Amino acid sequence: MPNHRLRDAILRNGLTPSAVAERLDVDPKTVERWITQDRTPYPRYRHAIASIVREGEEYLWPNAVSPEKAARIGQSELIQLYSRRIAVPHDLWHRLINRAERHIDVLAYAGLFLVEQEPKLIDTLREKAAAGVKIRILLGDPDSDAVKRRSVEEGSPGVMAAKVHNVMQYYSRLQRVEGIEVHYHETTLYNSIYRFDDEMLVNAHILGFPAPHAPVMHLRKLAGGDLFGTYADSFDRVMLTSESVWAKQVAA
Repeated sequence: MPNHRLRDAILRNGLTPSAVAERLDVDPKTVERWITQDRTPYPRYRHAIASIVREGEEYLWPNAVSPEKAARIGQSELIQLYSRRIAVPHDLWHRLINRAERHIDVLAYAGLFLVEQEPKLIDTLREKAAAGVKIRILLGDPDSDAVKRRSVEEGSPGVMAAKVHNVMQYYSRLQRVEGIEVHYHETTLYNSIYRFDDEMLVNAHILGFPAPHAPVMHLRKLAGGDLFGTYADSFDRVMLTSESVWAKQVAA
């Protein structure tokens, strides 16, 4: 069975099998076999190809790494564990946002703190989008049961919806900016996820505790690891069930 993911990734980057072969210093027929016969390259070639086409090895070759090895590698993807979000250095947020070159993903109920601690965030996102960074922001639908329930759990009924409306006063300036999507979701979140290329901050949600007082994991994606990918997949699942804020406003 052909490796359609590898073929698509090569073509999507404006390359050909021959071009990839030249970069790797291998026979073009070898690259063709990796594609048409789904042969699995040696690790050194997998690393190189994943870098060239800007995809994860686990995506291009899902069965190349055993679950046991992926779990071991996943342990090394954890860079730092902060007992509370308020303990995450401001400089870290600033660095991750400003150095992102491919992806900025935000999944939260409101995430109001981001625009409060980064006064130039909206302008930065505009600049990033113009440079080709794909930006996806998923916020809780203020009318959803999930947002209402989260407010009650934190002991402040109605406050979370107000935070969403508040943060949307900032994000509304990004309407019609190419490369930026702002969506509402109705998902019950167990974590807020903030992804910047191959690094991620995962803010746990704990019953009765506001997010600033809950733990945060700082993750960095490693080839063959499964921890970073688990949260990236979770983001994508919520994305699939979300709805564009602008489309929802038009429908209303």
